[in-house]
Amino acid sequence: MWLFWLIAAGIFFIGEILTVGFLIFWLGIGALIALVVSIFTSNIFIQTAAFVFSSITLILCTKSFADKFTKKDSVPTNVYTLNGKTATVIEEINVEDGKGQIKVGGEVWSATCESNLVIPKDSKVRIVKIQGVKAFVEPIKVPSTQN
Repeated sequence: MWLFWLIAAGIFFIGEILTVGFLIFWLGIGALIALVVSIFTSNIFIQTAAFVFSSITLILCTKSFADKFTKKDSVPTNVYTLNGKTATVIEEINVEDGKGQIKVGGEVWSATCESNLVIPKDSKVRIVKIQGVKAFVEPIKVPSTQN
């Protein structure tokens, strides 16, 4: 039976090479432990129990350690840093016409206003949120022209 565990370990190690995770490696180690157990006993139940127990133990003991190296904190991108910033309207924002552009930090964004206000060019607006490629804004000073 030791040959079975040796082949299984080899398959697990090759599988680990082909994947990006770090899980199958511990199954290979478990198969090697079962191989050692198979030298002392021919009982397949004991060999399988050694494989399962050692594999699960190794996975659980090293999971938190491996997560420190594999899981990175998400870093906010430019989009998330725009929320709350002040921008200048460079093309009148008109929801009915589907037009409007703002400029913030040297970048030009398509813009819309959820409150259906027409915001004239050169007005100052505050970015409420970014959804896709469109900035949702609110005027800092409410314009006199409304729909």
